Amino acid sequence: MTTTRRVFLRSAAGAALAVGVGATLAPPAVAAPAVDNPTSPSRSHMAKVEAAAAKVQPGTRSPNGWLVNTAANKGGSVWTRPVAGTGFGVDVAIGDAETVLVHVIRRFHYEIDTLRPGDVVGFRPPGSIKHGDYEQNHASGTAVDIRPGSYPRGVKGGFLPYQLAVVRDILAECDGVVRWGGDFSVPDESHFQIATAPDDPRLHALVKKLRAWNATPGAGAGVIRDPRDKKRSAAAEKLKRAQT
Repeated sequence: MTTTRRVFLRSAAGAALAVGVGATLAPPAVAAPAVDNPTSPSRSHMAKVEAAAAKVQPGTRSPNGWLVNTAANKGGSVWTRPVAGTGFGVDVAIGDAETVLVHVIRRFHYEIDTLRPGDVVGFRPPGSIKHGDYEQNHASGTAVDIRPGSYPRGVKGGFLPYQLAVVRDILAECDGVVRWGGDFSVPDESHFQIATAPDDPRLHALVKKLRAWNATPGAGAGVIRDPRDKKRSAAAEKLKRAQT
């Protein structure tokens, strides 16, 4: 299938924006397109990609170290990505953050309760965020709120015991890369966020694991786990102590 220009620009934008904490946004070195490969990115195309990104990325970072965007689907690092098996998409940072957050949403959908369009809030523009703390991570597309109306900020105990066990199991499966708002001093049980910087080895290891699962029938989200399994529950409890 021929890659569309839209998908190409998204992929190129993701590559141009894969920078670590503290790094400045700099043009990537791009070789001149080969004569026999008309799909190679040209310097003019990359210049357009970088110009589009600059319009929506002021250069600031969210508390977890990811680049803040002012809009989604406008050339930056945040795009609407499909959540397989749900019938809807979510605005998140493409690449590693996308892989992790979509996994969290899918497990919630399959194992806690069926989600519908509008149930998950991802990216939020900086100016729309009421609280200047962890909620700023929405502005980089590295946090999602699942049914925020059902689990409002400041309220604890919204999950049934088995549902809470699944939440803990999801967190343990993500090896500490994801934090849950239910563990915050002011609880926000709808909130899940990337807890590491973009260059953290734990993030890269988790993404590698999840992508392997996604490519393997009978693995990944959709395969029901038993959070009461002794090994899994022990891992969940250990992480809970570490994150709270």
